[in-house]
Amino acid sequence: MDLKEIQNLIKFVANSGVAEVKLEMDDVKITIRTTLEGNVTEATYLQMPAAQPALQPAVVPQQIAPVATPATPAAPAENSNYITIKSPIIGTFYRKPSPDKPMFVEVGSTIAKGNVLCVIEAMKLFNEIESEVSGKIVKILVDDMSPVEYDQPLFLVDPS
Repeated sequence: MDLKEIQNLIKFVANSGVAEVKLEMDDVKITIRTTLEGNVTEATYLQMPAAQPALQPAVVPQQIAPVATPATPAAPAENSNYITIKSPIIGTFYRKPSPDKPMFVEVGSTIAKGNVLCVIEAMKLFNEIESEVSGKIVKILVDDMSPVEYDQPLFLVDPS
């Protein structure tokens, strides 16, 4: 938002007869208060720190994870001989290194210790998640571009 848009917004609020308006967009927070007597207008501008927008996406995994959790315990119980590879961090799960590249692994892929299985984006950093076991991918438990939590199961691997 530029200065002219803010000035126009202040004029609009002052003429509308509204006592207070709060506007929050990406990294800007504006509060405009008016008093009816004398039509005095006070505007407060706050630049939000970069850490606060990151907190809002953190709420999304907490809301989504409980929906996926009931299905997750059932899979290891049925397949107790499989090894579960879990997320070491909170972030966004990606199955590809970039949108135009192929998937790191598919169901049925044979993996070796140290192979990259996926990428998890956390705080604008892309962390490659490497396999700690060798085997065959039996199941991928998370959808591409989904939020994941710490210790959330990502893959089932048959070590044999």
